[in-house]
Amino acid sequence: MRFVSSLIVASVAAALSIGAACAQDFPSRPIKVVIAFPAGGPTDFVGRLLADKLKETLGQSVIIENKAGASGVIGADYVAKSEPDGHTLFLTTVGAVAITPNMRPDMPYNPVTDFAPISEIVRNTTVLVVRSENPIASAQELAARAKEKPDTIPFASTGTGTTTHLALELFQSAAGVKFLHVPYRGAAPALTDLLGGQVEALFADVPVLLSQIEAGKLKPLAAASDTRNPILPQIATLRELGYPDTQSDNWYGLLAPARTPQPIIMKLNAAVASALADPEIARKLVQSGAIPTPSTPEDMGALLKDELARWGRLVREKGLKDS
Repeated sequence: MRFVSSLIVASVAAALSIGAACAQDFPSRPIKVVIAFPAGGPTDFVGRLLADKLKETLGQSVIIENKAGASGVIGADYVAKSEPDGHTLFLTTVGAVAITPNMRPDMPYNPVTDFAPISEIVRNTTVLVVRSENPIASAQELAARAKEKPDTIPFASTGTGTTTHLALELFQSAAGVKFLHVPYRGAAPALTDLLGGQVEALFADVPVLLSQIEAGKLKPLAAASDTRNPILPQIATLRELGYPDTQSDNWYGLLAPARTPQPIIMKLNAAVASALADPEIARKLVQSGAIPTPSTPEDMGALLKDELARWGRLVREKGLKDS
C-alpha cells in the first residue's frame, strides 16, 4: 500500500513538473482566439482589443479567427476538439455555452466538461429601447399597453434563444404580459426594423445600441441587469422599476480545451487580468458599453455552471427550442 502511495505521489509530482515546464515554454507559437461571430461586431471588437494586449504580455502573435454559425456551436466545437496546449482559445458569449446547450438535444460538445475556464472578460448590459418618436416613456407604460392588447405589440429580438429573446421572456413573466415576439437573424436587421417602425421595442446589448441612443434615435426605457451601466447611469434597471428576476446580461468569457495544463491556464489568466487592468483598454471597453470583469478560472467555471442551470430552467419553462 505504501508502495502504491509512493507511486501516486511520484506521478503527481511528475505531472506538476511537466505542467510547469509547459507553462515556462508557453506560448511557443501564435495563439489563435476563435470568435463565433463575423468580424466587425461587438464580440470581435473586444477580442481584437484583448488580442493586441495579450500579444505584448505573452510575446507571441495572438490571431483572431472568426468561425460564425449555428448560434456559436461551430466555433465552440472547433475549440473543444483542438489540442489542449493553450494555443487555441474560445472567446464566447453566454449563448454558445449556457443557452444553446439547453435548447439543442444534439450538442457536439459539453460546455462544462469539454472546456477549461480561463477568465470572464466583459459584461454587456441588455437594455430595453423604443424609437425616440414613440410616445411610450417607460417600461411600465409599455407593459400596460401589452396588457391592454395582449400578443399584438411586435417586440423584436436578435433571434430565438438569444439573450435578447430571453430578456423579453423574463420581462413578460415579471410584468404578467404577452408581446408578439418577432425574432430576427442578428442585431442589425432587428435594429433596422425598430428604427423603421416595423416593430415596437427591442432588448439588445449596450454596444449594439449606444451610438443610436447617443444620436437621439432610440429611447432607453430600462436595463435588464442587476446594476446600472456606468456609461448610461440614468437608465434604471427593471428590478428597480418593480420587475424582479429580469437580469439578462450578456457576458463574454475566455475558454481553452479541456485538459489544458493548469499552469498554462494560470499564465493566460494572469495575462488577461493584466490586459483588462490596462487603463487604455478599460477606457475603450467602457466607452463601447462593455464592462471589464476579469475573474479567476474557478469563478469563470462557477459562472458557467450557474448560467447553464438558470437559463435551462427558463428554456424548459417556456418550451423553447433552437430554430
